[in-house]
Amino acid sequence: MKKNVQYVKIVLLFCFINFCYITQGQPAKTYTAAEILQQLKKINVFGSVLYIAAHPDDENTRLLAYLANEKLYRTGYLSLTRGDGGQNLIGNEQGVELGLIRTQELLAARRIDGAEQFFTRAYDFGFCKSTREALDTWGEAKILSDVVWVIRKFKPDVIITRFPTDNRAGHGHHSASAVLAREAFAAAADPSKFPEQLQQGVTLWQAKRLLWNTFNFGTTNTQSEDQFKVDVGMYNPLLGKSYGEIAALGRSQHKSQGFGVPAQRGSIIEYFETIHGDKPSNDLMDGVELSWKRMAGENKEVENNFQALTDAIINNYSPLHPENSITQLVDLYQKTAASNNSFWKTQKLEEIKNSIEACSGLFVEATTGNPFAVQGDSLKIVLTAVNRAGIDITDASAMVFEHKYSFSRLLKNINTTQSITAFIQPTEKLTQPFWLQNTMSKGSFNITNQQLIGKAENDPVGVVFNINIGGQNFSFKKPLKYKYTDPVKGEIYQPVAILPKVEVNFTNDVFLSINNQPVIVTSNAVSNINDSSSLPLRTTVNADFATVTHNSKKGTQSYDPGGFTVVPNKKNYTQLLQLAASNTTDSFASYKKIIQYDHIPSIVYFHSATAKLSAIDLKTEGSLIGYIPGAGDKIPEALEQMGYKVIVLKQNDLIANNLKQFDAIVTGVRAYNMHAWLSSSYDALMQYVNDGGVLLTQYNTNNSIGPVKAKIAPYPFTISRSRVTDEEAKVNFLLPGHPVLNYPNKISEKDFEGWVQERSIYDAENIDSNYQCVLSMKDPGEQEQKGSLIIADYGKGRFIYTGLVFFRQLPAGTPGAYRLFANLIANKRNSYVK
Repeated sequence: MKKNVQYVKIVLLFCFINFCYITQGQPAKTYTAAEILQQLKKINVFGSVLYIAAHPDDENTRLLAYLANEKLYRTGYLSLTRGDGGQNLIGNEQGVELGLIRTQELLAARRIDGAEQFFTRAYDFGFCKSTREALDTWGEAKILSDVVWVIRKFKPDVIITRFPTDNRAGHGHHSASAVLAREAFAAAADPSKFPEQLQQGVTLWQAKRLLWNTFNFGTTNTQSEDQFKVDVGMYNPLLGKSYGEIAALGRSQHKSQGFGVPAQRGSIIEYFETIHGDKPSNDLMDGVELSWKRMAGENKEVENNFQALTDAIINNYSPLHPENSITQLVDLYQKTAASNNSFWKTQKLEEIKNSIEACSGLFVEATTGNPFAVQGDSLKIVLTAVNRAGIDITDASAMVFEHKYSFSRLLKNINTTQSITAFIQPTEKLTQPFWLQNTMSKGSFNITNQQLIGKAENDPVGVVFNINIGGQNFSFKKPLKYKYTDPVKGEIYQPVAILPKVEVNFTNDVFLSINNQPVIVTSNAVSNINDSSSLPLRTTVNADFATVTHNSKKGTQSYDPGGFTVVPNKKNYTQLLQLAASNTTDSFASYKKIIQYDHIPSIVYFHSATAKLSAIDLKTEGSLIGYIPGAGDKIPEALEQMGYKVIVLKQNDLIANNLKQFDAIVTGVRAYNMHAWLSSSYDALMQYVNDGGVLLTQYNTNNSIGPVKAKIAPYPFTISRSRVTDEEAKVNFLLPGHPVLNYPNKISEKDFEGWVQERSIYDAENIDSNYQCVLSMKDPGEQEQKGSLIIADYGKGRFIYTGLVFFRQLPAGTPGAYRLFANLIANKRNSYVK
């Protein structure tokens, strides 16, 4: 390595105060003169509110926008989960990947409405019908400790819940969030509850009151005129929007859930029921000190000095020359730094510092032309500083991985840059969301570092710019970003990810061994550095119930893992294959996955080098399947592994003569919700069935997100909200002699073992007599549901509607799901065998 290459240590940085929250996927936020005035007014207000609910999208964005921007309180949203268990309307990511997307969607919403975002370790395991199930699956004490930790750290004066503790919440996670909020309200002030937290830098905290933000959703109205009411619909001229308009922009960031909403203007009344503490009469913050007295204590002179100085800053502010406020802001910063109040001192110092940066017009950034930095390799970085307003800066430098780089005098509006080369230590941590670093429990993530609990995301790889303004040294923390110019989108900023020297992975997530036949398991290895001398020499695959043979390739590079022949030793089971590559000094067993959507920053995380081997006793009939994509699933790939040829069908393909070639046509989940053109394809699809084809329609929804407007079946039925969420619920065979349970695979109770997350969703109801209901099942304490699989013979063919969650089971390698799906595809019109 050349001598001028800097050996450095990556500095991880985090900015906790709301309005300067680090945005990893966009250029640094700059502020208009009106927005700067909004920030200055916020400095003059003390008080904080924490909103608590269960999922991304549960929060009342109107209220958050009002509290953060009208009342100027420090406002936070604590979502117990990251939304991992829902459906994805924009792609095929599920589980933790969907949680990564929804985390970023929440952060995008918070950048719009001005609140901060927090999470617990709870995992969204899917729709839940009882509070007790949610608490038991998550681990009640574990998640309660997280809520208490966030309260003790954030110190909200008022806590607000979205949901009640009973069935009106509509979802077990919802009601559980209310239960935990009530318990945490008292526990946060109790020294006997989670005392170990008090050794981690937090103190006991008692909020003034706990309120429930009641609602009127659908047929459930929990509002009443005797509740405390607040109008949150006013217009903010500094921001140029009402809080209903701001809320709509924020809520529309939940794109994976299809939650784009129209802007609301005019009066919007929110209702509140008091759960603990005294009921407010004039304001949510009744009885809470909101002035500089919280900094000055009982010292009236100090309080008056702070108040007079901040009032003068606001009154003297010039929108044409914000830089004229810097002298007074520096004075306020120094006086605040000399105070004794540790909590509000920290908050106000950050607010003042960032107002100084905004008023100064100072622009600083650290960028690279590479989206990845590799352990043990170098990275070129460009440091930029521009003194756009021409303020007096006596010293300016940047700390990049513990090395200082000084700038020459920053003249007015002169672009100053430095190009440096930094070395990434071999021990530097990979870019991995902290909640995914350890193996998770069934209902929660395992995070061992207490300081990480509650945070929304990792601290980004960062650079510290040290600038002397008005005789005071300030440190501005900026994320290192990958910057490039897209010919259509323009200048793009994305996070920089830390990679290992080598990545290894299997080419598929699931490999099928059909009827105990040997399966060729293929894998990849990718070198992230040019020097291949340190790459692994040996690659292995471990499997518990199979024989594995490495198929070495003569003449290939030493790090090429090649392929493996795997021979299972039993049928109808799923096991995990583990891939590892190593030499005498290093071991590699993971690979990066990248999730990219335009509305959020690119997401990089590392997945262990594993794949599922599903050994299936399987028979199939037919060979050519037409697939109409829905809201994103991986079933076409699964069908191809089963031996079918799959052709994706578009609108112009749905012509009767063209459809005749297919043995079956399958519609993806929510296909009718997504494609309006399916309405005009009804006649062609019914003609296909009438002529002898099989049309298998997977679940659709009939709600405000995407109502089914098309006819989808030859005989009527409606789509319900019913679901069976117990993945181990007993499945009853109502028609044991029906072909779909017998041909070409004999389906038994064993085929419903090992299902993941749930059995079925959005089942059929009000079912016409021409349909046969093949299965029934139920969740504990409920009535049997018969609409998960309905079948009707029509002409020479067969129509099938199913709410069974094949879109989860096939990617999970569930053997019985493959066998049943093969039967659904295979069965053309056959008489029912009693």
